[in-house]
Amino acid sequence: MASPLLNGHGKFCMIEGLFNQPTLLAAQKTLDAVELRQEALASNVANAETPGYKRIDLSANFQSDLSRACASGDSQQISDLQPTLAPDTTATTSSPDGNNVNLENEMLQMNQNTLLHTLETQIVSYQLSKMRMAVTGK
Repeated sequence: MASPLLNGHGKFCMIEGLFNQPTLLAAQKTLDAVELRQEALASNVANAETPGYKRIDLSANFQSDLSRACASGDSQQISDLQPTLAPDTTATTSSPDGNNVNLENEMLQMNQNTLLHTLETQIVSYQLSKMRMAVTGK
């Protein structure tokens, strides 16, 4: 007879359920996006002097897709989201060589991204501490 704590794949359902809460998953997906965006911003800064380089950023539809998934409350829909990078079609070319990176804007975006990373990390830590308290009673 199979254990009631195990699903058909040998995973513990109770533990799996703790980590599939929509709030925690959304914060984790946002952290994934923030990390990917940091890579894009760093690439933009590194290529600020590269002729013809086009600015990249987090895909514009990620935030709306995440909001829609969160509104549904469907953990699987949130889990399935993958942030991606795309060319920034709103960036204007300010240089005769076709490069559309504005270094001041990139630095501002990096600072904002760092603040978002700090906030999302705190949210994930808080969620995990709540789970630890529920499991251990401490």
